Amino acid sequence: MSKIAVIGGGSFGTVIANIIADNGHDVRFWMRSEEIATQVNARHENSAYLPGHQLNPRVVATHDMNAAASGASLIFVAVPSRSFREVVQSVVADMPATAMLISTTKGIEAGSFDLMSQILQEEAPSAKVGVLSGPNLAKEIADRQLTGTVIASPHEEVRERVKQILKSRTFRVYTNDDMFGVELGGSLKNIYAIIAGMAASLGMGFNTNAMLVTRSLTEMARFGRELGADPMTFLGLAGVGDLVVTCSTPLSRNYRIGQALGAGKNIDEAINAVGQTAEGVNTVKQVKEKADELDVYMPLATGLYRILYEQDSIENIIASLMLGEQALDVEFAAKEMKQLSEE
Repeated sequence: MSKIAVIGGGSFGTVIANIIADNGHDVRFWMRSEEIATQVNARHENSAYLPGHQLNPRVVATHDMNAAASGASLIFVAVPSRSFREVVQSVVADMPATAMLISTTKGIEAGSFDLMSQILQEEAPSAKVGVLSGPNLAKEIADRQLTGTVIASPHEEVRERVKQILKSRTFRVYTNDDMFGVELGGSLKNIYAIIAGMAASLGMGFNTNAMLVTRSLTEMARFGRELGADPMTFLGLAGVGDLVVTCSTPLSRNYRIGQALGAGKNIDEAINAVGQTAEGVNTVKQVKEKADELDVYMPLATGLYRILYEQDSIENIIASLMLGEQALDVEFAAKEMKQLSEE
């Protein structure tokens, strides 16, 4: 059995570490807090982020990056986007040259518009990298509810290795070679989950939610296509699958941020109420600026940006959706999408 490292002590890093350990591998679980790492090792539970769920004893928490990364053949990085590059630089300093690097972070770096896989490639140019994404609510994974995820990488070796390491009776791993599209889908859906949470908080019903989800998917595919992603990728688990989940349940941090905003809290109060990082707050600013630069029509993302940064209202988002200039139901016909994916 090989040594695997999981970098990041949040809820998703915790469940990934536990799946790997349950499959018989030793896991070094790096946590920023030395105090919480000590508690995890003593109690076999991450009470800070996933209370009430027992962890496999093979999960060994540490505050020491060298202890986590050295000797690891496969390293999952599960830290927020705002600290991702800094943490990866520490990982690279201690990891073996042959280690594979997998991002599980759904976000975009401020300033550079780099996705997390691009940061991995920049900081570790000789490493083989991949992205893990999908409709993966940590609490449901911890409860061993049936879940599907996607490992995306241009390297077949990476896809097959991660699939072998993570697959279980309740955790199904699918593969995709469109790493950029899979990662972009996981980042963009956070924006729309905030909007869906706001709409729900304001008493809007299932019809509204269905319209928001489907129009959000159109925006994601439109934006992704402009950046070079395969539009068909957004029809998979890491696209529409993840979008549906995060736009439908308070288990999603971004959805809860939206609920708090809809209840009248400002953005700082909403973040404090949720108590965890919600990537959509950071992502919408990057996406709105890039959409303006590329002249991509994204009324929902633009509307949320105006709420967060210009004190606009949710009613204006809905109004822009109802009165928008584009009213085609299916923007990309199946024939066109197939043609695009083959180009």
